Amino acid sequence: MKKVKKIAVMTSGGDSPGMNAAIRSVVRACAYYRTECVGIYRGYQGLIEGDLVPMTARSVNNIVHKGGTILKSARSKDFRTKEGRKKAYENLLEHKVDALVVIGGDGSFTGGVVFNKEYNFPIIGIPGTIDNDIFGTSHTLGYDTALNTAVEAIDKIRDTASSHNRLFFVEVMGRDAGFIALNAGVGAGAEEILIPEEDLGLERMLESLKKSRRTGKSSSIVVVAEGDKSGRNVYQLAEYVEENMPEYEVRVSVLGHMQRGGSPSCFDRVLASRLGVKAVELLIDGKTNLMVGLKDNKVTTTELEKAIKGGHTIDMDLLRVSDIMTT
Repeated sequence: MKKVKKIAVMTSGGDSPGMNAAIRSVVRACAYYRTECVGIYRGYQGLIEGDLVPMTARSVNNIVHKGGTILKSARSKDFRTKEGRKKAYENLLEHKVDALVVIGGDGSFTGGVVFNKEYNFPIIGIPGTIDNDIFGTSHTLGYDTALNTAVEAIDKIRDTASSHNRLFFVEVMGRDAGFIALNAGVGAGAEEILIPEEDLGLERMLESLKKSRRTGKSSSIVVVAEGDKSGRNVYQLAEYVEENMPEYEVRVSVLGHMQRGGSPSCFDRVLASRLGVKAVELLIDGKTNLMVGLKDNKVTTTELEKAIKGGHTIDMDLLRVSDIMTT
């Protein structure tokens, strides 16, 4: 691997709080090590279209606290084709880029692995997704912020639920993983938590709510990950409870994309700063095809392919705690 003189950075896939802080970290680490840096707008699609701009330490002023991504993000069908990846490679050569930092989730990393295999182009991944479903790190960028956003919203919904003796189904993000639902549910004191990893079924959910009712609870919160399989969707769950527990006024609140936005938490800002610096240092040291992550509060590396395929399992002990807390 030749000496790295210029590094490109991009954000790809769904945005997450902390991406801007990671961009800032990569750019400033490059400046510190006297390595040129360019930003790629709109992820792989922007790379194919040659949308690259020089970035300096001053070009990332006042972004550490901002949600979203100043480099924008997009999903690219063209990058899934050999022709698209060839064009992307040619643009990197044209701009004399020696290495690439990809900030994103498993889809973004999958593209990076394929690109590396085809062109032997040095790539380091920084995990940026609110779902926290990447193997090799205890936290992905944006997860902590999304979790705090969800808990704050559930706290406010509980005020209304208590005032009107209502049952609220609160749907949070997590199509394939229940990390947000489980942690937000425990943190906000939910009476029931439904996640994709644990198919509890409608009957068990109903029995749990009846038990809560018998013990004197006049209102309840059920946190539902969007990928939960107990029903077709959260509205079917609400209808089922209304039919079987007419004493409850049932309402549904879907938090949706509000969980993606907002100013990143201090934890996410610090994590982004640590991972960005490590990504640049790895490339300068001649390393490639790795993801930087956090384990036991230490920055570690994992092979990109392993990060994609390894999966991040739900904390079974926290599931046990959630069952005890709903007693």
